[in-house]
Amino acid sequence: MSVLDGPRLEKRLIRLQGQPVWVTALDSDTLQLENGTEIPAEQATHLAPCLPTKILCPHLTYRSRGIESRNKPQPTPEPTYFMKPITALNHHQGEIFRPADCQYLNYEGEFAAIIGRETRDITPEEAWDHIAGFAPALDMGIHDFRDTDSGSMLRVKGSDGMCPIGPGIVSGVDPREQTLRTYRNGELVQEANIGEELLWGPDYMIADLARHITLMPGDIVLTGTPCHSRSLEIGDTIEVEITKLGRLSCTVASRPSPRAKAGHQPTNSDEVRRVALGNDDRVPDRFKDNYRRASRSLQKEETS
Repeated sequence: MSVLDGPRLEKRLIRLQGQPVWVTALDSDTLQLENGTEIPAEQATHLAPCLPTKILCPHLTYRSRGIESRNKPQPTPEPTYFMKPITALNHHQGEIFRPADCQYLNYEGEFAAIIGRETRDITPEEAWDHIAGFAPALDMGIHDFRDTDSGSMLRVKGSDGMCPIGPGIVSGVDPREQTLRTYRNGELVQEANIGEELLWGPDYMIADLARHITLMPGDIVLTGTPCHSRSLEIGDTIEVEITKLGRLSCTVASRPSPRAKAGHQPTNSDEVRRVALGNDDRVPDRFKDNYRRASRSLQKEETS
């Protein structure tokens, strides 16, 4: 059976009495245990709804992101990729930490495809039978490290907690027919009709990757983000909502700078600012206005 075949089913992984337990989401507010007991979703401690061996991510896949970044709706002829370590995994209602010596922690609202069975050398048409489900995700990045790691983005995108996913994993829904929206402190800062903007669907990217990399159950394939990725402040709430898939919410917190002064230190170069601050001339005014309205530092200035 294809992951696209209905009815819609959402499974979540929560911690109950100290143990991970799979539950069914009856709706956004109610979870059901296997024995039929119902509990309020707001009382649950969520975990990431998969245990990957790897997290694979594409670069530019949305038309609006290509225009903003390179002034081309399709900036590359085929998708290109990078990886996040599994320690980047985070969950619904989790904290995303920005080190005290960094200032450019950017959001990217996305949806993820979670692999359901061992996958190698398949066609895009066959990929749907290898996907367990889909989930909202945030591809977070600390852009203070863009000037190192030979462009691999290991520390930009691979630092601990930089891949929140959830709240659950959903089957019976076609993500290409949905709308993606990202909110900063309740203000809309990204929006895209996925089917109109996404250059390569999850089926294509999975088939592409699986030509030479075996994908295992639980592996995550992110699918990219539309325009207007921007930096967040400590205390911000960042949420990504995919219609019919759910709404993932996390908060930004601070952590001390690392004790070791070894290696490349955070920088504030032209390249760092180019990516972290984006190109306001190529994004809709409403995103810029909402982003500024959601700024905690701006709110403090206006009330002081």
